Amino acid sequence: MRVPGKVLVAAAAALTLGLSGCSLMPGSGGQTPTTPLPSASRTPPPGSQALARYYGQALAWHACGAAECAGLSVPLDYTKPMGASITVQVLRMKATRPGQRIGSLVVNPGGPGGSGVDYARAADFIVGAPVRQRFDIVGFDPRGVQRSHPVDCLPDAQMDAFLAQDPTPDDQAEEQAFAASGAAFARGCVQRTGPLIGHISTEDAAKDMDILRSALGDAKLNYLGKSYGTLLGAVYAGLFPKLVGRFVLDGVVPPDASPAQIALGQAEGFERATRAWAQNCVNAGCPLGNSVDGVMTGMRDLLKRLDASPVPMSDGHESMLTEGWAATGIAQAMYDQGSWDSLTAALRQVVDQNNGTELMKLADQYAERDPNGHYTGNLLEAFYAISCLDSPDSPDPKVYEQRARDAAAKAPTWGPFLAWGGLVCGQWPVKEGTGPHAISATGSGPIAVIGTTRDPATPYEWSVQLRHELANARLLTFNGDGHTAYARSNACVDSAIDDYYTAGTLFADGLKC
Repeated sequence: MRVPGKVLVAAAAALTLGLSGCSLMPGSGGQTPTTPLPSASRTPPPGSQALARYYGQALAWHACGAAECAGLSVPLDYTKPMGASITVQVLRMKATRPGQRIGSLVVNPGGPGGSGVDYARAADFIVGAPVRQRFDIVGFDPRGVQRSHPVDCLPDAQMDAFLAQDPTPDDQAEEQAFAASGAAFARGCVQRTGPLIGHISTEDAAKDMDILRSALGDAKLNYLGKSYGTLLGAVYAGLFPKLVGRFVLDGVVPPDASPAQIALGQAEGFERATRAWAQNCVNAGCPLGNSVDGVMTGMRDLLKRLDASPVPMSDGHESMLTEGWAATGIAQAMYDQGSWDSLTAALRQVVDQNNGTELMKLADQYAERDPNGHYTGNLLEAFYAISCLDSPDSPDPKVYEQRARDAAAKAPTWGPFLAWGGLVCGQWPVKEGTGPHAISATGSGPIAVIGTTRDPATPYEWSVQLRHELANARLLTFNGDGHTAYARSNACVDSAIDDYYTAGTLFADGLKC
């Protein structure tokens, strides 16, 4: 099991946008420029003159509900800019006070694999009212995600089996089965996705984002990246430091962390968040125990029980609630404390009624899977395909055995789950990414970094780490629960970020909310 860093927005999940997919085409793709853009945005960055035809394009916007949509033409392979192109889908929610408009704000919700199109469509919920009034909120589905040539790895039934499998192998036979499943998943991604599979790295998406900046007519990129979106933003800042505008990175994924460090950090983050939920559960009367430690032990015992004996559902769901599905459902609830009561009720149903219906509903939310077993997005397929390209890992199962033992010492509940999840990337057949590396973005404008103290997926320490690695950054600390902080629940955080976007005034380094 590996855990995407994603932001859950109920409004975004409820809103869908039907955009037809585009196939790979030789030569130029996307829209034909119709009006000239400001010269500051038309000019490719130094050393990128071969990309001039992409930087010269204008987006042909068309209405799509309350928003406007367009296709952005970008090269399939940035090392061959005169070769094939692909089309990245973009959505814009225009500023509600156009007379006071500052510019565009490009947003990314995380993942990798989260839809920026759906996220931007929920503009009223993801930024403060002052920002909504003065910025066009723009999102794009990064290459390989949802509407932009989506990565496809397995048919739905096989994806079910992949997610349901035992995520914590107990013996050599289970290790071999787990490795075989990961290898089949990786082969499926290559076979079903085609040549794009080697060109969906975070660096590719960051370069696409600069072409998007150009097409929007902005001299600099104003940006809100949450979770994995912070990695995308950091990579952009490293590539184009002079083009960094008003930049907010909320819930950091550190660009220099190895896969093993990511797995351990997330395990510790989820352990800390689960203990916070456990206290809430105890206060309400918990089905797993009468103390935080008792609840944590009870959860591990329940997962072991489900490993041996999955439980059925009562709603006609053909699947059984396995250890893998149960862990996915529990993880889903850790992203937002608003889901804690639902998790407690779901676990009570499993314990008291031997019924996995409600916990499976949480797992389905995580996997973007509807009640009929159909995957409505490709979050988890894109997550592995992009992560594994960015950060290859070891193919040796013995490495993961040791990682699982080490992680269990620090995070008994989540350590083994997260440690074993890297084996898929160890067997990834495409080796094109640059690998983890530190980014300073020297010469950039000031970057706002936000960390939440009990964030499960992006531990607070990672925000502190990036703050020190970036040459020009300030840290805002939110003492709270859940994944990311801005536009979720805290007026102190929201006011500081709204002021930065609208007035260009960045808070003092070390602000605590």
